Amino acid sequence: MKALLITLSLGLAAVTAHANVDEAMNKAGCMACHSKDKKVVGPSFKDIAAKYKGQDVTAKLMEKVRKGGAGTFGPIPMAPVGPDKISDGDLKAAVEQILKS
Repeated sequence: MKALLITLSLGLAAVTAHANVDEAMNKAGCMACHSKDKKVVGPSFKDIAAKYKGQDVTAKLMEKVRKGGAGTFGPIPMAPVGPDKISDGDLKAAVEQILKS
């Protein structure tokens, strides 16, 4: 019984963390240009995950979000997203979630 409660608690915590990351990405404006599984203005999270599969790129992608960029997925530039839009912790969690897509 105790093991079941622990498993359920961990599962609920994971769902809550995922929802919090989704909320942070919505507030930061990420979802205006990206979606989970299809290209909008920018690449889908699924395409980002595929491009960087097996690579340790969390820090690199966090920097790219902070500074903005262009050319990796096409000619349309991504505007920089500062810590006033999404905290470093939420950004790291978002990038890690995207890479697991």
